[in-house]
Amino acid sequence: MNKTELLGRWTKEKSEELYGIKNWGAGYFSISDKGEVIVSPYKNNNTTAISLMDIISGVRERGLDMPVLLRFENLLDSQISYLNNSFNEAMKNLNYKGVYRGVYPIKVNQQQQVVEEVTRFGQNYHHGLEVGSKAELVAALSLMKDKEACLICNGYKDEEFIDLGLYAVKMGFKCFFVIEFPGELDIILERSKVLGVQPYMGIRIKLSAKAGGHWTESGGDRSIFGLNMSQLIEMVDILKEHNMLDCLKLLHYHLGSQIPNIQDIRSAVLEAARVYAELVNEGAPMGYLDLGGGLAVDYDGSNTNYAYSRNYTVEEYCTDVVEAVMSIMDSSNIPHPVIITESGRTTVAYHSVLVFNVLDVEKFEEYEIPDKLDEKAPEQIKNLFEVSKNISLKNIQECYNDALYYRDEIRDMFKHGRISLRDRAFSERIFWNIINHIAKEKQKLKHAPPELEDIESAIADTYYCNFSVFQSIPDSWAIDQLFPIMPLHRLLELPKRNAVIADITCDCDGKIDRFIDLHDVRKSLPLHEMKNGDDYYLGVFLVGAYQETLGDLHNLFGDTNVVSVRINPDGTYELVKEIHGDSVSDVLSYVEFDPKAMLVSFREKAEEAVRAGLITASERKEIMRAYDNGMRGYTYYER
Repeated sequence: MNKTELLGRWTKEKSEELYGIKNWGAGYFSISDKGEVIVSPYKNNNTTAISLMDIISGVRERGLDMPVLLRFENLLDSQISYLNNSFNEAMKNLNYKGVYRGVYPIKVNQQQQVVEEVTRFGQNYHHGLEVGSKAELVAALSLMKDKEACLICNGYKDEEFIDLGLYAVKMGFKCFFVIEFPGELDIILERSKVLGVQPYMGIRIKLSAKAGGHWTESGGDRSIFGLNMSQLIEMVDILKEHNMLDCLKLLHYHLGSQIPNIQDIRSAVLEAARVYAELVNEGAPMGYLDLGGGLAVDYDGSNTNYAYSRNYTVEEYCTDVVEAVMSIMDSSNIPHPVIITESGRTTVAYHSVLVFNVLDVEKFEEYEIPDKLDEKAPEQIKNLFEVSKNISLKNIQECYNDALYYRDEIRDMFKHGRISLRDRAFSERIFWNIINHIAKEKQKLKHAPPELEDIESAIADTYYCNFSVFQSIPDSWAIDQLFPIMPLHRLLELPKRNAVIADITCDCDGKIDRFIDLHDVRKSLPLHEMKNGDDYYLGVFLVGAYQETLGDLHNLFGDTNVVSVRINPDGTYELVKEIHGDSVSDVLSYVEFDPKAMLVSFREKAEEAVRAGLITASERKEIMRAYDNGMRGYTYYER
């Protein structure tokens, strides 16, 4: 009997600990008494919680296939409120004289529905938008209504971009041009003079401060964006020459997208605040300090300065930021500025969950091996067989090394035609039985040899799942981003299998073999045995930031079905919007195929086959129907 079973029946508390949902779920996600993952729009309040399995049933009843991206609009609302209220509370407690104005960077998730909801929910707090291109500015101006909210314009800006922003100012919007390259200032000065509009201007600077994590190059002296201190002074002098220094109202920097260490954040704020104070001393009116992004998401729930975690809470972040800005301003006798942050990741990460079903499983099982070998068996196979019969805790390392040695010898013999295919297959059964035995023995060791550290992953099952890593969670493939992944049901059952997850692309990179763990990175994920005929659903959480924007068409798998969910105060839910995923025809058109021309071409081939007597006319009708259905079908596996 399994050790866990001896300790008592499996419970939801054990599943909570195993998958860490209480650590990374931020109070939004938990496990019900039925053993299903539930979602609540209010942190740590399950009175209105909804089971994801109930939502999946509703989705399937409406005819939508897996995979599905679930967007919970309440969680978006809750995160915007949480961030703004945390800053407002910190400012109140510290007697800060300025205000907070958050902006959402559209690049984090550019989907129209998401940006629209951010602007709608953000109106209560004058929460604005940040854009980095002309296209994003066009999108932002179509959605923004709040004239008190800030619209921050970063990135390269041509004449059209600047004209559009100046017209926005004329219409009453607080649209800031952030100068990131010295050449931009001349165009802004010229176009503002032509259009007769006094611009709101800001300057992005390169800080000496840098942060740890994947996006460390966003900061530091060699950051590709922003002005160094010498260039900053040049910009100030040019503005003075044109009598337009009064247009300089904002200072901006960006240290990185996910900053795990609060000390890095505080160091950067102090440096930027000092630069801000000096610009005031130069005569610039200022008034706004934009601290960029960086507020991290605790993906693994470890609450550490690991790259995919953070060693601070949102409340601690807000307090440290406000304290740091105050300390510089008060010492310089300068009014407290409006504090802006571009906290996109923490705003949208929680509100999206990718759901998919398991299609098949390749299980690692021990093979039946006879007690004795045929005397005619090759010597190397006999040696490998002998290793399999003598494994113990004392010789575990030696047996592992011997097994590798004999396996490689046998493979070499096969290459040179000295053993048969059956002999090689038999030897590999012995080898994998040895590895499985060693893995079990290793669990008894307090300190396992380094060579055996990842042996469990070598014998993990492969669960083939109905999704594409490259389309739906590209950061998992591109930068080894860790996302919480777990079963959505059967969480009152002991998960007896250890597995890696493979998608349905024909690519060896289309897999997930790194999973969150409180103290390390797991090489396999505990999952349940598949039951014949029953669906088994997994969820990937915290995927609202960047994943939809960065997804690609690897193997021509397109966008998934998307369902927007609203949870009502009475504990019911509504599917408020459904967006059907890409059809085969859609993705073909994205890569410049013409579906209509393809249909004509295939029909001609089918008619040629009729003339050649290969198929009948009625068969041609069925073949064309199948081709047309394929064109119209979902790019993922359909029932």
